[in-house]
Amino acid sequence: METMNRTSTFVRGILLLAALGSCLVSERAMAQAADVVTVGEVEGNGVVNLPVYIRDTSATPLGIDQPAGSRIQSYSIRVTYLPTAAVQSIAFSRAGITAPLTPTFESSPAAPGSISLLGNFDEATNLIPFTSNAVVPGDQVANLVVTIAPGTAPGTLITLTLDPVLTQLTDEGGTPATVETVANGRLVLVSGSILVTGAAEAAAVPMLPPWALAVLAVSLAVVAVRMRIF
Repeated sequence: METMNRTSTFVRGILLLAALGSCLVSERAMAQAADVVTVGEVEGNGVVNLPVYIRDTSATPLGIDQPAGSRIQSYSIRVTYLPTAAVQSIAFSRAGITAPLTPTFESSPAAPGSISLLGNFDEATNLIPFTSNAVVPGDQVANLVVTIAPGTAPGTLITLTLDPVLTQLTDEGGTPATVETVANGRLVLVSGSILVTGAAEAAAVPMLPPWALAVLAVSLAVVAVRMRIF
């Protein structure tokens, strides 16, 4: 009898540990839910366009799946780039799902080696139409136009790194309780890059040898004479 009680107690202990483990896994899964900001990766030279995306993940404090007032309606996106000598100019602009919207505030401050895009939208009149759990990398919200500096060697890798402190998502009012940052685990950043390729070469114009030019001249003269005769 005593052996049975011990066995029963042992089994209950195992079941309790399994239940606790299941709860911990569930809590970790919920804690890991995060929205994502991504800068694209491209190859090119001259003027290059890089899309910038936001993926609205369900079950985060902000999102299209949340009640009114808790939608992603404001963002701060700061990108630093290296090597700075490889970038002649860089500009940030709205694109994709934010292109047709009218922001209540928008700014794109820049400094040597960095550029930002700040945008705030009225939820009632300019709801940002995110798709919940969209296919990675999510919905395009902005575009980076980068002009590669002349003389930049092919094969140069220009990194475009998202600032983990100043890149944030908030609701229209910037409510502290729902702000999403890397520090609070609600935001994941995926930085981008440009691989510089060889400059496009102008198409070569074929040159005729002197004898061919002479034949062409004679042929044209014959055609001209015949046209006068007829």
